[in-house]
Amino acid sequence: MLATAEAGPATRVGHLWLSDFRLFRDVDIELGPGLTVLRGANGQGKTSLLEAIGWVARLRSFRSVADALLVRSGCDTAVLRAEVATGEREQLFEAEIRAAGRNRVLCNRQPVSRARDVYGLLRVTVFAPDDLALVKDGPAGRRSYLDELLAMLAVRYDAAQTDYERVLRQRNALLRSGVRDTESRATLDVFDTQLVRAGAEVVRGRLRLLNRLERAVAQAYAALSGDNRAVRGRYECDWAPEALCERDTGAVDGYLRAALETRRKHEIDRGITLVGPHRDEWKLTIGELDARYQASQGEQRTLALSLRLAGHRVVADVAGTAPVLLLDDVFSELDPQRASALIRNLPAGQTLVTTAGSLPGDVVAQRTLHVRDGRIDESA
Repeated sequence: MLATAEAGPATRVGHLWLSDFRLFRDVDIELGPGLTVLRGANGQGKTSLLEAIGWVARLRSFRSVADALLVRSGCDTAVLRAEVATGEREQLFEAEIRAAGRNRVLCNRQPVSRARDVYGLLRVTVFAPDDLALVKDGPAGRRSYLDELLAMLAVRYDAAQTDYERVLRQRNALLRSGVRDTESRATLDVFDTQLVRAGAEVVRGRLRLLNRLERAVAQAYAALSGDNRAVRGRYECDWAPEALCERDTGAVDGYLRAALETRRKHEIDRGITLVGPHRDEWKLTIGELDARYQASQGEQRTLALSLRLAGHRVVADVAGTAPVLLLDDVFSELDPQRASALIRNLPAGQTLVTTAGSLPGDVVAQRTLHVRDGRIDESA
């Protein structure tokens, strides 16, 4: 089971400094603990401000772009500094993001060499217009969603995912080059053992997470939509005899090992790994309908919002502190009913909302900031 932590003091970004980050030449702002609205036309830097906060949490952009693109045009380095407060405790995060070469990251003046070394310093939940892809697109996005939540909850799952991806690359390279002699077969045996060890840990983490997450998703969907049809998920993998759930965690290693043995010849012929969590699917249904293919776009968007809300609540429950909420132009994609439902169901804590237009009337902001051409101005 994923343990539940006692509720602790809220974590938030108290102060943010940016130099040559995206459009921003120089930013020095203090952020409040409640809801801050960032207003401005498109392309002025609103999302970039959220991106900077997200980078503190993940050491990468939630927009899936290379770090070099975060450096302002014509500059070699972007500087990102954030004061992260948890109750009375304050920690300083500093990063030099380089257009070329290795980034330099410090936490409390101490060097950070790996992203997982700062996991837990700040957690974020990002709502974005392209979240619809979580439901509408293929299984890769849903796998990433689960793995990102796991990384926020326990470092060992991020380590297992990193190990798995490394072994998968090495194993695929061997399969592509050909497995023709005793030496290459012995190497494949070693990779199989490593793949099972890391892959089983990833799958066990996903199953434990889903045991908590699926009820939270169903509750969030009902709250946002007023629709009481059952929302369910099935963890499907073609290397196990049936869909898996938490009670199957003890059998995962054996299933993976047996599938690798059974499909070895086929993998050698194809030159690619066909067994493992990199091919698994978390299939979502609303009522009896496949959410990916049979739900309406409104239902899909509501389910995508429900995934974000549910993930936020599970992380807050397990970690004991709620993530910072980053809502990037979400309300422009919602009808008034769903927008009001989302506002009613937003959890307490630090929240930043971007908008290029108006917001629903029931949004009550602690502060409003105007973003224009990489500059941020206070508004009363």
